Amino acid sequence: MALTTAAQARTSFDLKSASLPVVAVLLKTTDAAQFMADLAERVADAPGFFDNDPVLIDLAPVREAETPIDFAAIVAALRHHSTLPVAVRGGNPAQMEAARAAGLAAAPDAPPARAEAPPVQEVVREVIREVEVEVVREVPMPGPGTVVVDKPLRSGQQVYARGADLVVMAVVSFGAEVIADGNIHVYAPLRGRAIAGARGNTEARIFSTCLEPQLVSIAGIYRTTETELPADVRGKPAQVRLDGEKLLIEPLA
Repeated sequence: MALTTAAQARTSFDLKSASLPVVAVLLKTTDAAQFMADLAERVADAPGFFDNDPVLIDLAPVREAETPIDFAAIVAALRHHSTLPVAVRGGNPAQMEAARAAGLAAAPDAPPARAEAPPVQEVVREVIREVEVEVVREVPMPGPGTVVVDKPLRSGQQVYARGADLVVMAVVSFGAEVIADGNIHVYAPLRGRAIAGARGNTEARIFSTCLEPQLVSIAGIYRTTETELPADVRGKPAQVRLDGEKLLIEPLA
């Protein structure tokens, strides 16, 4: 029988540091049942939004709470909605110990935010859908890029540019939906729903040469046509961006 020496064993793998993208869930309640209900309600209108994304649970908002947290229930709920809870941070010693007992790793606390930095956004998106959608194109990309669609999108169709910007060269009809992890550019009437910064990019923007949307959303902050657009942007070239937690809609010169 051949013997494997220690030197040979060391050559079978290398250890290196790595940085991986994760989704941060900012926990705002110690009530696991309430969290589970809110999570189910918020993702019900966006099936398939999560794709086994690694999740970091941030306990900073509930750090001072005395009520224990049922991490097993929270982890189970997150897994049920196609995420992979892997770590926790920001809790008090008792919370961190309970999280470790539930199989979560302890992650370093987030660095203090600079004064000019935008506030952290919740990862769970508020998305309103009124019709069943047909996914006509989903483009996974490993890094920044651009997806171009040059055909009209009719009601019930959806395009998602994962990890990329989205450029649409034709009309986005009422009932259609365009989603991007980056920016969205529509060089035609935008009459459906546009969701930019879908995975938390607060710097993402929406641009259109004719803004007439059912819904616009950036990093989970949204506005629907229940609130009529001002005359200087309705049906005209305009952009949508975030200023803190406020959604701004501005004319394009």
